[in-house]
Amino acid sequence: MAVKCFISFSLYLLLAATVIGIGGVYSEYIEYNTKPRIVPEKINVHLVPHSHDDVGWLKTVDQYYVGANNSIRGACVQNVLDSVIASLLDDENRKFIYVEMAFFQRWWRQQSNAKKVKVKKLVDSGQLEFINGGMCMHDEATPHYIDMIDQTTLGHQFIKSEFGQVPRVGWQIDPFGHSAVQAYLLGAEFGFDSLFFARIDYQDRAKRLREKTLEVIWQGSKSLGSSSQIFTGVFPKHYDPPEGFVFEINDVSPPIQDDPLLFDYNVQERVNDFVAAALAQVNVTRTNHIMWLMGTDFRYQYAYSWYRQMDKLIHYVNKDGRVNVLYSTPSIYTDAKYAANESWPLKTEDFFPYADKPNAYWTGYFTSRPAFKKYVRDLSGYYLAARQLEFLRGRHSSGPTTDLLADALAIAQHHDAVSGTQRQHVAADYALRLSIGYLQAEKVVASSLSFLSAAKSSTEKKNPGTKFQQCPLLNISYCPASEARLSSGKSLVVVVYNSIGWKREEVVRVPVSSENVIVKDSSGKEVVSQLLPLSDITLRIRNEYVKAYLGKSPRDTAKHVLAFTASVPPLGFTTYVISDTGRTARGPSSSYVTSGSTNQNVEVGQGNLKLLYSEEGMKMSRFLSTSNEVTAEQSYAYYIGSNGTDKDPQASGAYVFRPDGERPIKSEGEAQLTIVRGPLFDEVHQELNSWISQITRVYKGKDHAEIEFTVGPIPVDDDISKEVITKLTTTMKTNGTFYTDSNGRDFIKRVRDFRTDWDLQVYQPVAGNYYPINLGIYMQDKTSELSVLVDRAVGGSSLENGQIELMLHRRMRHDDIRGVGEVLNETVCLPDGCKGLTIKGKFYVQIDKPGEGAKWRRTFGQQIYSPLLLAFTEQEGDNWINSHETTFSAFEPSYSLPENVALLTLQELENGEVLLRLAHLFEVGEDSDYSVMTKVELKKLFHNKKIHKVKETSLSGNQEKAEMEKRRLIWKVEGSAGEEVTRGKAVDAEDLVVELAPMEIRTFLIKFDDHIEMVGEMRATT
Repeated sequence: MAVKCFISFSLYLLLAATVIGIGGVYSEYIEYNTKPRIVPEKINVHLVPHSHDDVGWLKTVDQYYVGANNSIRGACVQNVLDSVIASLLDDENRKFIYVEMAFFQRWWRQQSNAKKVKVKKLVDSGQLEFINGGMCMHDEATPHYIDMIDQTTLGHQFIKSEFGQVPRVGWQIDPFGHSAVQAYLLGAEFGFDSLFFARIDYQDRAKRLREKTLEVIWQGSKSLGSSSQIFTGVFPKHYDPPEGFVFEINDVSPPIQDDPLLFDYNVQERVNDFVAAALAQVNVTRTNHIMWLMGTDFRYQYAYSWYRQMDKLIHYVNKDGRVNVLYSTPSIYTDAKYAANESWPLKTEDFFPYADKPNAYWTGYFTSRPAFKKYVRDLSGYYLAARQLEFLRGRHSSGPTTDLLADALAIAQHHDAVSGTQRQHVAADYALRLSIGYLQAEKVVASSLSFLSAAKSSTEKKNPGTKFQQCPLLNISYCPASEARLSSGKSLVVVVYNSIGWKREEVVRVPVSSENVIVKDSSGKEVVSQLLPLSDITLRIRNEYVKAYLGKSPRDTAKHVLAFTASVPPLGFTTYVISDTGRTARGPSSSYVTSGSTNQNVEVGQGNLKLLYSEEGMKMSRFLSTSNEVTAEQSYAYYIGSNGTDKDPQASGAYVFRPDGERPIKSEGEAQLTIVRGPLFDEVHQELNSWISQITRVYKGKDHAEIEFTVGPIPVDDDISKEVITKLTTTMKTNGTFYTDSNGRDFIKRVRDFRTDWDLQVYQPVAGNYYPINLGIYMQDKTSELSVLVDRAVGGSSLENGQIELMLHRRMRHDDIRGVGEVLNETVCLPDGCKGLTIKGKFYVQIDKPGEGAKWRRTFGQQIYSPLLLAFTEQEGDNWINSHETTFSAFEPSYSLPENVALLTLQELENGEVLLRLAHLFEVGEDSDYSVMTKVELKKLFHNKKIHKVKETSLSGNQEKAEMEKRRLIWKVEGSAGEEVTRGKAVDAEDLVVELAPMEIRTFLIKFDDHIEMVGEMRATT
């Protein structure tokens, strides 16, 4: 048998050799013609080589970069960049786009000078193009717009300083739905010419494919009208190549075999496949230009495997002649689309919610990992304040800066970070980076406040001596600085800093050890305060989580919370002193604590808003007129997260919300109430069961209610996934309509079971009506308006007329099969074991007449985002007060920003320039008094510094605004192009007055004369 096989094999080789010899066919070098060209009369296929590199997801950002932990996934960004650069240097016609600057910046810093010279040439020639240009590809549902601006600015500054380049294209290919703010603010206002992405609702995509409307002009802001439009392209399927054209090593797509010695020679077959795929795509788009994304997640680790095949495709397809193919970038593609002079459909509003299947709405992640979402939001507001103080003190190249916190916050905006869709060890890594960044920024804040509070004649101006302490765990009533027992003659100095541009009067709360404390202002006058006991639930959480966070138990000293009203000037601070009198009687500052139950009728509230408790639960009531009382009843419930069915295995998970029924959460037995009444506010403590409790507060002189909830550990011993919600129910006739914000900026009208762009087929009536909320949600009818503001990103909806609901916490038992491969089951571990994570948070409710709620939503929303910052130090007698400046404002005395303007950014850059952003807070028609053109006087903002030059720039500060507007592409729009709006006029070099139209944000780079000292004038609070 073996002899026969040998003879047959020998004859086969002889025959093959004879055939080859007779045909005169030999292997030889083939020079592929890849020179790019556009052929007007043909279909032009733009090949865009790219790698989508998540800045953390299944692995941490470090693990992805170096290729560690490959048992999870074989991904190494370092290899991608090394391999791509080598391939680009081999052929000047090849191109590549790169997006995530968090990775590229790290790689760049590790390169030799010789390599950097070569890479800069690649960038200058357009072979390597930076697209989007942020530190990450941020999420669009759960970040605040300030964070989106900051992380993109950080990347744009790096690109500008190292390469002198300005990104032209937005590239949000993977986020799970797309916001209106992304279109106009993070697109048009950055100077982008176009925006591209992949994920839209499957029903929406089907209609757009039929009607050739995947590419549109997106007008994201009704206030800014046509001035904020951007060309937007949605990919026909996803962000990877057409089937059969994926060329990573070990991928299954057939390579082009063009060596005639190969038995599987297939050039014409592969050319035919290419042409067929191109013709299929051109049938769903307009013009003769189509784009193929040649790459997907973490590809090009061996770039030659891609470029070898693309070289061949370009060469042979162009020789075939039926279509034209070229190496390209989204910028080249955009220019080709613009040159076609086509009219495009107009798109308004946003692309939420997103579903990829009938029972798979990606609306669960709006709430996933609520503690992490709150941590990101808290540090975002802290970073804003820290940058202000860093500027007021003067940035130091040596010593601590805010840079580490900037970097950590930037990557936390990634679409698998703040979204809550990462694996648990990755979430821990993000949190660790944030905490390290915070510790550095905390030092900046402390040294800046020490410098600013030092008397002008003091040596502390040069060497600040005050050691301020801060309390990042105040949310769980833990603050060693305020809890320390004050020995005889000592008192606690509290410096309260306000990062907002107008004066604030707010209640400050700190834990204390003694019940005999009083508060005085810096002049020695006692201020009204309120002392109340720490609840048992607060003490339990405090003890458990301090141990979990810090590895040590808190001293068992804090027994009370001391509250007082702080009056703080704009962009400045005021000082208060807490001292122990040794006396037990507190007189008018006392709180009166009583007990009650829901079997009794209890009314609480000192103003227009009342809290009513009865067997029916808790209600809020406000009289808007003598004949118009509006009542809102609050309740809790949870959705049972689906585990999937035999017909459809889709489960609720980190991304997807698929409820399988709803269960109300009622009080276990007779609900006991603790009622606290005092001179500043009244509050009611209520424990519904062992894992849900809340404190509801109404403040003297305020018309809103503050609801502080505690949810967790969510019990799962019944193996049921639970998604906890709270509801506010009224009799308002809202006709299925409500409004939610877009990244904390514009409010968008929502109509239940309706989409503006297509006829919605309803399969998930709950999940399909959920929307992301960053600032708030409201509803209205002809007689009233009810608004709810939140302290972090959550999901919410109005599923019944007159009702609003928010999802507060989720704990799942199954994965939703969307790639993360891990159940969303957050726990906290203590020495006695691990248990489900407990969430503390707040939301705020106000009832107004129709059209009158906007002022509260906008102004109070700023206060939620930028809470007062507290710093503590001790003094003997009055020695600190007598030797320091106790009140400060960076503004000219008596000046403050208009209440419709926010100071978004005040930051000294490394080159000494100052980055300033001012934002109009109101939309067109939102408020009769505040939705108007407004003005800011820069001279009064910087009255102790002489402004040398003011240059208006794009939103990220990387190009002059005037030059950006000259280059802007003006697209033709089908039908009406949208209203033109009047924006603020150019800043006069002498007057230095900034005008802001509704929803306008203006960005400036400012240079000051160096010889003028920058210290704000000390002034008394008025």
